[in-house]
Amino acid sequence: MATINFKGTPISTLGNLPKAGEQLKDFDLITNGLAHVSLKDFAGKKLVLNIFPSLDTGVCAASVRTFNKAAAGLKDTKVLCISRDLPFAQSRFCGAEGIENAITLSDFATGKFGKDYQLEMTSGPLAFLHSRAVIVADAHGKILYSEQVPEITQEPDYEKALAAL
Repeated sequence: MATINFKGTPISTLGNLPKAGEQLKDFDLITNGLAHVSLKDFAGKKLVLNIFPSLDTGVCAASVRTFNKAAAGLKDTKVLCISRDLPFAQSRFCGAEGIENAITLSDFATGKFGKDYQLEMTSGPLAFLHSRAVIVADAHGKILYSEQVPEITQEPDYEKALAAL
């Protein structure tokens, strides 16, 4: 179990994020078009997994906007923005915000991604949602960088994440 904070109050997650040198775990997430995607759908691409509780918060929305902007200039790289938001809400947000370079994916159906990556919050007002985290992997799925943001209301370290590519 890892401890992070929500507005200064300690809360728990299932465990610790995978670390640099480990392999990404397979996943089954849902696109805005309600199709299922897995890790193999991104084979041969470097990945930035931008993981967060919900697009309905300012910090989460800011992270998607920031990574969307960065993704436009990243060669052979996909930015996956992952939450438990419904695909309809993700689609609406992307349309309203002009998000074209980042891919929003939902873990609403089972929450298995949050469990497998040990980032599901297990206490506090946001229990069962994903904590804020970033995982960067090379084209072979080897993790180059991971960050469990210690305070949910803070943005991730974009510079370190993108520098890992």
